[in-house]
Amino acid sequence: MPITRKKSSAKITLPADTELVGIVFHAVPLGNYTIFPEYTKGLHAWFLDQVRQTNPELSAYLHDGESEKPFTISRLQGELLSDGKQLQLIENSNYQWYVSALSSRLVEWMTHWLQNLPQTIELRNAPLQIKSVEIAHPATTYAQLLESKSKNSLSLSYISPTSFRRKKHHFPLPLPFNIFHSYLRRWNDFSGLPVEQDAFLEWIDENVIIQRHQISTTRVPGGKRGLVTGFTGAVEFGLSKDALNQPEYVNLFKALGELAPYCGTGHKTTFGLGQTRLGWLIESEKIEVVSPQKLLTDRIAQITEILMSKQKRTGGERAIAVCEKRAVILARRETGESLQVIATDLEIPYETVKTYVKLTRKILANS
Repeated sequence: MPITRKKSSAKITLPADTELVGIVFHAVPLGNYTIFPEYTKGLHAWFLDQVRQTNPELSAYLHDGESEKPFTISRLQGELLSDGKQLQLIENSNYQWYVSALSSRLVEWMTHWLQNLPQTIELRNAPLQIKSVEIAHPATTYAQLLESKSKNSLSLSYISPTSFRRKKHHFPLPLPFNIFHSYLRRWNDFSGLPVEQDAFLEWIDENVIIQRHQISTTRVPGGKRGLVTGFTGAVEFGLSKDALNQPEYVNLFKALGELAPYCGTGHKTTFGLGQTRLGWLIESEKIEVVSPQKLLTDRIAQITEILMSKQKRTGGERAIAVCEKRAVILARRETGESLQVIATDLEIPYETVKTYVKLTRKILANS
């Protein structure tokens, strides 16, 4: 049963050997607030600041570490209205926000954090009061995941846009090789039970079959270049008869499926993408609806197309990257975001952002 944190209830405690856990915050806005479509960056920053306040070294590692990130966060789940450019949180409406920890080091910090949580989640001038906290994905260890007794078929639902990086582009398809490579990277980084990657992924490529799927793709704002193409939906993976000849890999296949809800799938899982759940959830309507962000996405694509049409040389990845970056900056500025916030978010000098906006507006005015 989930453990709930309320003012009058016991706080969440985790077993000493915990290496993986997922929690969900139930929170309500203290007023009717307007937030930007890329608000998950604010949630990301708030979480890292919570770590920084008590463990600056761990916070720096989570922010700058070269390895896989040992945490994921979700987008807000609940009613998000759109005024055409921004999103609106409704006062006293219930929202859920998921956070997962993937390493014993982060779990140790989280154990203490859960004993003294703040009253609110501060989201760029849109505070959400924390009403309760529950265990969403049970506290466990990587060794315990290997003991999974699940069947040889595995259904996973991708409830927020999911994508991979392939040859410097987004790859929005749930190919078994990409899916399980994503999980194996986290497994090898944090489990203490590393597996030889190439041999296992060759086995995946030869033996894991997509038995059914129901997916759709969408483009959402995300990243310094602007748009991420990702898929949502559900996929059922099965094993060939030959797969059973290597039972250790079968066990790892099952364990990685159990790992998926904790670590998410693909890239940008620390910004709400790739949220994954066990089971086939299409009918339960738990798949994220991303329509509130569609206007921003469309505007970025529209500006990019205009900028590309004005390029003397339209080919090449660099030209596309520059045009997309300028499109993102102007589109976000049009929603009301300050240039300073955009500059900080994209890690671009303020004066450069200011110049990009002026140049882009000039090009659009002459189009």
